[in-house]
Amino acid sequence: MNKALFLDRDGIINERIIGGYITKPEAFKLIPESLSLFAWAKEHGYLTVIVTNQQGIGKGLMTEQDLANVHTYMCAILAEHGFTPDAIEFCPDLDGTNSPRRKPAPGMLIDAANKLDIDISSSWMIGDSISDAQAGKHAGTRTILVGDYSDIPEADVICAHVGECVKILG
Repeated sequence: MNKALFLDRDGIINERIIGGYITKPEAFKLIPESLSLFAWAKEHGYLTVIVTNQQGIGKGLMTEQDLANVHTYMCAILAEHGFTPDAIEFCPDLDGTNSPRRKPAPGMLIDAANKLDIDISSSWMIGDSISDAQAGKHAGTRTILVGDYSDIPEADVICAHVGECVKILG
């Protein structure tokens, strides 16, 4: 079985737009420190799976094709540095719909684990919101929460910024 780093997109791989959505490629701004996560995964034999809530689709602010264009752009940037995500899972469902795939539900992680033969218990979920940590815990991964948090029971580890995560991973 494979091991994986499940990575939230906005706030971990790219700069989050507070109160907004990345609806086109030119709005995507890579967080350079995120490259260290891809490098660590590659070096240690982990798959990289991006799991991202994208309710902008559900709100009609963007289409699935718009999201595909953003992800194509993101993958091109990552490829320039020698990295290719093994999978990208997204959920367009609106908050409050009790969707089994929308974080904090674990559906995206479980679906990817089934598709890629991933051992969830040997994997990590890294995100910047409590719902990311909750999704990881519900799925059975270890979790790293990035940001200005103090004590979040769903998070195994809290890091101030993305660059610290590799130190935790070892």
